[in-house]
Formats: sequence, C-alpha cells, structure tokens
Amino acid sequence: MAAGSKTLKNHKVDWPGFIASIAVILAVCIPLLLFPESGGKFLVNLYGSVTSHFGFLYMLAGMAVLVFLFWLALGPYGKVRLAAGDEEPDFSTLSWVAMLFCAGVGAGLMYWAPIEWGYYYDSPPFGAEPRSAEAAEWASTYGIFHWGPTAWALYCLPTVAIAYPYYAKKMTFLRLSTSCHYFFGGDQETRSERVIDWLFMIGLLGGAGTSLGFSTPLIAACVSRVTGLEADFTMEVAIVVVSVAIFATSVWLGLKKGIKRLSDFNMWLAFVLLAFVLIAGPTVFLLKTSVNSLGLMAQNFVRMNSWTDAFTDSGFVESWTVFYWAWWIAYAPFVGLFVTRISRGRTLRQVIFGMLGFGTLGAGLFYMIFGNFGLYLEMQGTVEITRVMSEQNGSEAVVAILDQLPAASLIAGIYALIALIFSATTYDSASYILASAATRQLPAGDDPERWHRVFWAMALAVLPITLMFVGGLKVVQSATLVVSLPLIFVGVLMSVSLVKQLKMDLG
Repeated sequence: MAAGSKTLKNHKVDWPGFIASIAVILAVCIPLLLFPESGGKFLVNLYGSVTSHFGFLYMLAGMAVLVFLFWLALGPYGKVRLAAGDEEPDFSTLSWVAMLFCAGVGAGLMYWAPIEWGYYYDSPPFGAEPRSAEAAEWASTYGIFHWGPTAWALYCLPTVAIAYPYYAKKMTFLRLSTSCHYFFGGDQETRSERVIDWLFMIGLLGGAGTSLGFSTPLIAACVSRVTGLEADFTMEVAIVVVSVAIFATSVWLGLKKGIKRLSDFNMWLAFVLLAFVLIAGPTVFLLKTSVNSLGLMAQNFVRMNSWTDAFTDSGFVESWTVFYWAWWIAYAPFVGLFVTRISRGRTLRQVIFGMLGFGTLGAGLFYMIFGNFGLYLEMQGTVEITRVMSEQNGSEAVVAILDQLPAASLIAGIYALIALIFSATTYDSASYILASAATRQLPAGDDPERWHRVFWAMALAVLPITLMFVGGLKVVQSATLVVSLPLIFVGVLMSVSLVKQLKMDLG
C-alpha cells in the first residue's frame, strides 16, 4: 500500500502546466481554423518582422553554442559522468544513436533532403549566378550545413544542461526548468520556472506542428503514387491519424519496448534504402559530389555560420539559415529532455561528440545521396525537379525523384513507411516528454503514467492538422520561428547555470 501511494505521489499530474498547454493549443488552433486566410497572412508577416529585426540573434546563438560545447567537451568537465554513481549506460551506443537520431530529425529530413538543393540552385547564396556550376556546388552543400554540427549543437545544449542536474543532483522532475537548477535551487514551484516550462511547451507544440506539416503531405504523395488515390486533405488527415495510432501504441509500450525498437528498426531500414539508392543511382557522381560538398563546407564553415547577408539583402539567410536555427531551437528542449532520459551513465564528452558526430553523419548521408541524386537528374535533364517544385509542390518533386529508381512503386512505399515511422518516433518521444514535463515528480528511471503519454500523443496531432488546413510552406515556417525566439534567452540561462554548477561541484 505504501509503495502504491509513493508511485501515485511521484507521478501526480502537474495540472497548471497540463491546462496551460491545452490552452495554448486551443488559443492557436481555433483562430487559425476560423480565419485561415487572415491567420496565415498574420503569421507570415510576423515571420518577416522577426527575421528582419532579430535574425542576427539566431546566427549568434548558433556560433556561441558550438564554441561553448567544444570548450565543455574538450576541457576537464568533459569527463563528468551523467549519473549519481558508477551506473553503466541504460542503452547500447547503437540504440542510443538510433533513438536520438529519430527523435531529432523526424520525417522533416525525408522531405527536405531530396529537394532542398533546388531552392539554392535557383536562388544561390553569396551572389552566385543562379543555375551555374557555383550555384550547384552551394546547392549540394548548404543542406548538409543546415542539418550539420551547428544544428545538433543547438539540440545538445539543453541535453547537457538538463542531464547534469537531473542525474548528478538526483532531481525528481524532468522539465526544461531543470536546466536552470542553479538559479532556482531545486524548487520546482517558482513562477520563473513555470514560465520557462510554459515556453518549452509552446516551442515543442510549434516545432511538432512544423515537422508533421512537412512530412504528412510527403507521405500522402508517396501513398498516392503507390495506390493511385488522390493526395488530398482527407488523405493527409488519415495519415496523421495512422501516425498518431502508431506512436500512441509505442508510447503505451514504453521507452524500451516501444520507442527503442521502433527507432532501431527504422534506422536500419533507412540505411538499407540509402545503400540501394547509392548503388542503383549514379554512384560515381554521388560520391564525387559528396566529397566536394564536405570540402566546401569545411573551408567555409565559419563564413556560413556568420553570414548575415548585410550588404546584398538577398533574403537567403532569413528564409533558410534563420528558419533552420529557429526550428532547431524550438525543438531543442524536447530533444534535450528526451536524450537526457536515455543518456544516464554517459559522460558529457560522449553525449556532446555523440550528438554532433552521429547526428551530422546520419542527416548528411540523406543529403549526400538523395539530395545529390535529385541534383543529378536536374543537371542531366532527366527530370526538371525544380519545375515540379514550382508548378506542383515539394512532395510531388520527391516522388518524381523516386520514380527514376528501379522498382519505383516499391521504393515509394518504403520511403513512405520510413517517413511514417520517423513521424511516429518523433511524436512518441515528444508525447513522452510532454507527459514528463506535466508530471510533478519523475525520479530517474521512472516513466509518466500511460494514459498521460497517450493523451499527449493525440493532442500533438491537432496543431499540424490546423497548419495543413491553413496551407502553405511559409505559414509552417513562420509558426516555428515565432515560438522559438524566447528560447534563445533561456539558452543563455541554462549555459550559465550549467557552468556555475560544474564549478561549484568540481572546482
């Protein structure tokens, strides 16, 4: 009886946080559903205002986080173990990588990797001539950069800032405010902590809506290619429902039986598909272009991280790099909380280099193989991918690329399955973390209540359906950037808090 009472107390729902998050969903979705056209225009205008006035903050944040993490990993604090004692890691390195990768990239990678080069080929950075050889070089490089070390550094900062106090201080709650433990002294009921956790939930809901807003039309286009059915809004809603059912089931099964197994399976399936495209496609071109892109990015990494386009004002940085950094920042607290949950027993150095290295490698392979394959088709005149993108949409362009592979229908089906599971693994991780954040006490190793996790799995589907109803890539991008801006300042707080704690505990 006593044990049961303890469990009930530990897993008691944090109703203020729970209700506030529901209120955010309703406050965002109801106006957009009632006034879709004006709501969409408002978000796009707000996006333009934020990027023009605060875009440089995102560039500074990316550079600062990268430098800070390398200082942390290469210094004496890098050996600090995320554990109260000498516990071994809960998961093997392979499963750990699979889970952090699936949680971090989602199906957005499946949408952008094959076609992102098309936007840069037509409107290249640094004043290059559109559709020139120089434009092609930048086109094959910039996607790898946007999903590279800086992106994963933005994910990694909240991970280490949350994980150290959670494990070393034996915190009993897993929330974003855990990362600011130094300032709050372990009190989880202060108003400031409530604000931080509320900003996290807003950011996660916005980032989650963005990811499904990209991936669902892509999955619908692939299903349409296989079945011949029309890829309309009804099909997109049906796909969201199926995705919700998958990740609700996975969440119900728990971290080890559900999320881990689903992530392991999808990682292997994705790498098999990548190997197939590399072999069946223009292998030499893909390899040569990939090596060239890695070299170009290495030579210009500092420039790409600091380029604000101050003199030409082409809009490239605001439309792409600022958008991506905003996306990562909006998603970073969720990824940080989830990777914290699976990283007990690892050192700070292992977590930092593991996330930056394996995350960059996994995302880069998609761009180097699928992206360069699409670029090859365009440059050879086999398929005008950029024309399909402009006249139809990005999802149809992805299908057009897949159509050039052997057994195209089968490949499109596998591609849709991988994207669907990526969505599921991202959202079962997100619902797990939302349930954790809305639980008053959650000691290391414990899970939130099942009904609580399943509820958030269903609630997370509301915003992406709304964004798809409003329509437009720009609307989805705008929603992400707007919700991420306050989290930049939270990142400064968590960095200072982590260093203060490490110095206080270890000297």
